[in-house]
Amino acid sequence: MRIIPVLDLKGGQVVRAEQGRRDRYRPIVTPLSESPDVVAVAGGLLGLHPFSTFYVADIDAIEGRAPNREAIDRLRSRAEAPVVWWDAGLSDLVSVAAALAMPSLCPVLGSESQKDVGVLERLGDHPDLILSLDFFADGFRGPPELLDRPELWPARVIVMTLAKVGAGAGPDFARLREIKAMAGDREVIAAGGVRHEADLRRLSAQGIGTALVATSLHDGTLTPARIAALSAD
Repeated sequence: MRIIPVLDLKGGQVVRAEQGRRDRYRPIVTPLSESPDVVAVAGGLLGLHPFSTFYVADIDAIEGRAPNREAIDRLRSRAEAPVVWWDAGLSDLVSVAAALAMPSLCPVLGSESQKDVGVLERLGDHPDLILSLDFFADGFRGPPELLDRPELWPARVIVMTLAKVGAGAGPDFARLREIKAMAGDREVIAAGGVRHEADLRRLSAQGIGTALVATSLHDGTLTPARIAALSAD
């Protein structure tokens, strides 16, 4: 099981996500860092385990404001910088192509930000492009064609169940099973609701080997020993 820590950025700081209700996101308070500064929080997470990849949700950019480029650049300029999966509301060929050209960065194409499937039709076979299928409390957000045409999906697909984020309710196993059945040999990544080791092992048993995780890292449920054991299995 590969665990990818999540950093939600808003106003240049790491914030704690709450069920996709972005107006409620506040600067994170965590025992892993003395401040919500992105480099400090990332450093605290790396103290748990030498994670090679971080998922960064740039909330400002997703909501149409200026992206947190300075914070992203600072994270990527660290010694032994992690690969960054960057979800920043990218929705046109020019911005996605520019992101694909950046070293150590994999752009995430969030379904909620797409007007159509044009970007996937042109760039879907790029090995660094990641698709996020975004599900809110009211259902899927994005062009219906994204769900109807899985042949357009890139090699990695995130199933983002935002209503589960920070809710302590567990992953949406049923939806993950459904998307995995559609995905063929693509990698399906779970996002939202991971509470503990048992959830991760159940995902693994379901054939899902990667999960985006936040809360259970910050609250100490996933200890360094448990993370190492899961990564070694």
